[in-house]
Amino acid sequence: MEEVVRARGHENVSARHASTLELTSDDYLTPAGDCILAVEADRTPADFDPGFVAACRDADATITLTLDAGDQTELVTGRGHPDLAFENARSLVCRTSEYVDDRTVMVGTDKAAADLDRAFVDALAEEAELTGILRVE
Repeated sequence: MEEVVRARGHENVSARHASTLELTSDDYLTPAGDCILAVEADRTPADFDPGFVAACRDADATITLTLDAGDQTELVTGRGHPDLAFENARSLVCRTSEYVDDRTVMVGTDKAAADLDRAFVDALAEEAELTGILRVE
């Protein structure tokens, strides 16, 4: 099962956060938002299919996020968690930790914003279009 989110980079993308990465439906980004990779996301966790959400609530589920921006691609892998709510209508967050809130879509990820290739981050800072594909197995 998969969910697709489209967004765009922003001049303030720095991707320096060490434990999270985020896509937001907001149309702005301040320099303080160092985990945010893209703005104007066309979908948020509240929009995701109930079957996808149920699959992500399995603690044994593997969740991947493929991020494409320009000619750059990043792959982030994490796990599901029984407490994932998928209720937030503003942003989605991937976390290296086990912390869960209504924005969290996966935990235990192998990458946070700071771990992404700088060429990928540069493309987002130049406002590249971003496609994020979330898959759960």
